[in-house]
Amino acid sequence: MSTRLTSQEGARFLLHFGRVMGWLVVPLYAIGIFASYWLANRLGVRDEHPLERVVLAVGFGAFAVVGALLVAKRPLNPIGWILAAIALMAGLFPAGDSYAAYAISTRGHPDALAFVGAWVQSWYWLLLISLTFVYLPLLFPDGRLLSRRWLLVAVPPAIGTLGAVVLGALTERLSGQDFGYRIDNPIGMEGLAPVEDLPLFGVFTGLLFFGIVGAVGSVVVRFRRSRGIERQQMKWFVYAGALLLLLPVQDSLPAAIVSSVLLGLTFIALPTAIGIAVLRYRLYEIDIIINRTLVYGSLTAMLVAVYFGGIVALQRLFVALTGEKSTLAVVASTLVIAALFNPLRRRVQGVVDRRFYRRKYDAAKTLAAFGTRLREETNLDALRDEVVRVVSTTMHPAHVSLWLLPDPELEARSAAFRQFGHDE
Repeated sequence: MSTRLTSQEGARFLLHFGRVMGWLVVPLYAIGIFASYWLANRLGVRDEHPLERVVLAVGFGAFAVVGALLVAKRPLNPIGWILAAIALMAGLFPAGDSYAAYAISTRGHPDALAFVGAWVQSWYWLLLISLTFVYLPLLFPDGRLLSRRWLLVAVPPAIGTLGAVVLGALTERLSGQDFGYRIDNPIGMEGLAPVEDLPLFGVFTGLLFFGIVGAVGSVVVRFRRSRGIERQQMKWFVYAGALLLLLPVQDSLPAAIVSSVLLGLTFIALPTAIGIAVLRYRLYEIDIIINRTLVYGSLTAMLVAVYFGGIVALQRLFVALTGEKSTLAVVASTLVIAALFNPLRRRVQGVVDRRFYRRKYDAAKTLAAFGTRLREETNLDALRDEVVRVVSTTMHPAHVSLWLLPDPELEARSAAFRQFGHDE
């Protein structure tokens, strides 16, 4: 009995604490972002990639908002706490780095807060990577591992992260990430180089990479085993997480703004999908979103290929005929795209439905055939059997029964007809 009361009191405390933290996460993140910008501006540091900085701030802001919401609504689920921790580290710790540089540049020596900021800067980044790419996918959606056997995946990256954090915290000299300061670590070990320069760093990153691969495997296994609501939750996570596969190629994109938009879309989509999945809000809309993505993604790729291919081919034709290029090639390609859009969209939609949504496609065909039969059939018994067959085929219920309510007017006519026959 006492154990049960203690558990209830702990859950109640966590609920109240989660509500308080839910109100604090977003303001603390915003304060950290503003402080970093203000201090960098006071130091006269010019940002070489302002657009990317804004995109990252907005992206981690999405982590902060969703993390705060989940911590307040689902405090017993570790996923919300992980999102909130990622956002706070991304918002507050770089501000500590900026303050350390500001204190040294204006006073010539660091104060206690500058020491803390520079010290945290030396180790937090590996913890941020570990939470984002290992433990977030490994524990999604309920905050628990698939089974105890998955401890073999969860423990090695934890050891690697802990080892890197400890060595980073004990390094002899603290240096900035974005600023060129150096501060003697008051708790550092003499002669200990920064953790990224140590031979053990390769071991730590190897353990972290092992955890990332294992986390991806966990998502795959959980997705294949999931059913019902958990299946929809995993669809949201996998759909948003698939954007991470595009990040390695973002540097090769033709425009910096396109790369930044892709990065921002990924950072915003992942926490948004996690929030929808954990709160179970509009879970089943993911099937419509995936369907539309497959259709319009394929359609866009085809139309772009036709457009540019048409321009190249027509320009060569004009050069061969007239000896010079013509803007008619662009006009003609645009008209072709406009003419192809709707027919091609219907064709792609049919292919996607047949390939990925076969049951829905078969159900739609069955209902269409039933509509045609309904207009032609006049036998009530045949219609009843047809209705039962269609419902069984499209909805796959465990049992189907059909009751027909009697029509009072029809019953009266039948009674009158029987009475008339009896009188005759």
